[in-house]
Amino acid sequence: MAKAIMIQGTMSNVGKSVVAAGLCRIFRQDGYRVAPFKSQNMALNSFITKEGLEMGRAQVMQAEAAGVEPVVAMNPILLKPTNDIGSQVIVNGEVLGTMNARDYFKMKKRLVPDIMKAYKSLDAEYDIIVIEGAGSPAEINLKQDDIVNMGMAKLANAPVLLVGDIDRGGVFAQLYGTTELLEKEEKERIRGLIINKFRGDKSILDPGVEMLEELTGIPVVGVTPYLHVSLEDEDSLSERLEGRSSEKIPLIDLAVIRLPRISNFTDFNVFESIEGVSVRYVSSVRQLGAPDLILLPGTKNTMRDLLWMRQNGLEAVILKAQQAGTVIFGICGGYQMLGRTITDAEGLEEGGTIRGMGLLDMDTVFESEKARTRVEGRFLALGGVLSQLTDIPFYGYEIHMGRSWPASESVNGRGSCQSDFGIIGSDQQASAQALTAIEDFITGEKKLEGAWKDNVYGTYVHGIFDREEVATALIRSLATKKGITGEIGSAVDFAAFKETQYDLLAEGLRANLDMAAIYRILDVGA
Repeated sequence: MAKAIMIQGTMSNVGKSVVAAGLCRIFRQDGYRVAPFKSQNMALNSFITKEGLEMGRAQVMQAEAAGVEPVVAMNPILLKPTNDIGSQVIVNGEVLGTMNARDYFKMKKRLVPDIMKAYKSLDAEYDIIVIEGAGSPAEINLKQDDIVNMGMAKLANAPVLLVGDIDRGGVFAQLYGTTELLEKEEKERIRGLIINKFRGDKSILDPGVEMLEELTGIPVVGVTPYLHVSLEDEDSLSERLEGRSSEKIPLIDLAVIRLPRISNFTDFNVFESIEGVSVRYVSSVRQLGAPDLILLPGTKNTMRDLLWMRQNGLEAVILKAQQAGTVIFGICGGYQMLGRTITDAEGLEEGGTIRGMGLLDMDTVFESEKARTRVEGRFLALGGVLSQLTDIPFYGYEIHMGRSWPASESVNGRGSCQSDFGIIGSDQQASAQALTAIEDFITGEKKLEGAWKDNVYGTYVHGIFDREEVATALIRSLATKKGITGEIGSAVDFAAFKETQYDLLAEGLRANLDMAAIYRILDVGA
């Protein structure tokens, strides 16, 4: 049986996911077989496993840090918010349904057998399981039916490390207040406190640390600094979405539309590694400016987010920019927005039919069956600014409810046409201007996918830019358009880059955590 340790936090975004990932890396470096686990995750960033099952990206990141293949058992329940009061509920990688919060809270305890089956499958395979909580364990209105914080710690009989965020202020109140709101047996599970994201002279903090230990009776096992590592963030609280501006004027400026229900914005992380490139997240006409490329990301509600752009003026400005020659690239929901129409006959989002932006000659219809797969492929012969992408291979994954077809075909007459532009070898390629040719890892099917027209491009494939050849070719295409030569850097091998970041994270945590104490809490030898 595996030894378990659980990372809980005083609130959301205190760094639980990152601390858990760092511990996964440290344990792996020390020779242990380690797996991450989170019983219930709420996030719009998700991933498709090799089996075609959907899980949260935070546990994928932690699995990468642990050096193991992500499997859905690491995140048996995933909640993907569709609006302010409801979420799509995904259990063991497959959609159970869409529920409002009240209905989900009434039934979630029935999912405990699914949680424990997943956990026990890891328990049988690994030496150490690093469990991540969600939000705060001191949500006193939710504790009775908790399955993700102290409820999960009890099910796994796991000791807990409680993380507080000093960067947001009030860290002593966070940690002390959280422990005081817990039941006696819950507080006894907390074996160590961590003060995270510290900047400055630690000696100034030491008196407060001593008083905190006296008040709580729990040792502080680390004061970890604000680590400058680049990891794939889990949710919309990510600093990446705060519209940061660089001190230097970028040679190439990429603007990602920050949709209210943005998902899988990790698609664009690779561009942050290229010297001379700026990646900005914008949510208003005023912020957009005149970028070289406008990226429309994925979204959990395509129709509502398109209407949001229509109402706040972003759609009109994007259409004007496209007419002036700005390159537009949409992924998943962003791709769907670029077409002529979006139809939701089954009421999966908003119901009815709305017009799209009309930049690509295709129509989208939402269907209840969710596409979930891993793919590899290559770009077809492209025109426009991004012609340098032609024939470059890529890999990625698809997660979407809609299917898109060339506008020349009626929905009722689409026959054997698959998502998007048919089976390879059909005569649709010339008229449809498909973007890529892909092979489905799950089914083995080969097909054409995506679309392009003029300087507008779209695809359902998440992670399509992750290969260094793709990201570099795209940026150099934009540089060529601007007449820039020899000044733009190349993308790094993104997989190798992430490995360096996990090592930096582990190094930073080792230097600032009492790992001997943590191994004692785990009851294993260092």
